[in-house]
Amino acid sequence: MTRTLYLLCSAAPPVFDVARVIEDAQARGWDVCLGLTPTAAHWLAEGTDGLAALTGHPVRSRYKMPADPDVWPEADAILVAPATFNTVNGWALGLTDRFVVGVAAEAIGKGTPLAVMPCVNTAYERHPQFEQSIAVLRDAGVRVLYGEGGFIPHPPGLGGMEPYPWELALDAMDDLVRQDFWPAG
Repeated sequence: MTRTLYLLCSAAPPVFDVARVIEDAQARGWDVCLGLTPTAAHWLAEGTDGLAALTGHPVRSRYKMPADPDVWPEADAILVAPATFNTVNGWALGLTDRFVVGVAAEAIGKGTPLAVMPCVNTAYERHPQFEQSIAVLRDAGVRVLYGEGGFIPHPPGLGGMEPYPWELALDAMDDLVRQDFWPAG
């Protein structure tokens, strides 16, 4: 049985590996729909047609018009990764002006299994809002892959020194669906 994964990506260097991540998710039995923040869409603009062909679904970075049909199947799970400081804070605060954040925020209310793996440096990590936002998402039932067992922040200017742990994120998605992690209600 194929499961549908929404992969929602922010503009951080690991987004450039998204084609490989999609292939890895597909090898695990996921039908992947790719959503991008506006800046991530700009960064990947030359490759979005190829990414749409790879997934079999349009790559989305904007909300559809209200009367337009949905072009993606319903999600069985959602992974927000890489999630920037802006995406994490916007999501936790409920600021849904961007498609990726809006889909993730609504998924909490729908009870869709969710995981987030931030990609921030230690300067952003020290900002007081970031810790609060991580706590808000955890309290809302989102599996946060941050710190031990997830993404570990790096000093400013040293991004990309360690590989982004995409495998941990995909493992978490498999676990969320297999264990029916999402709390009822």
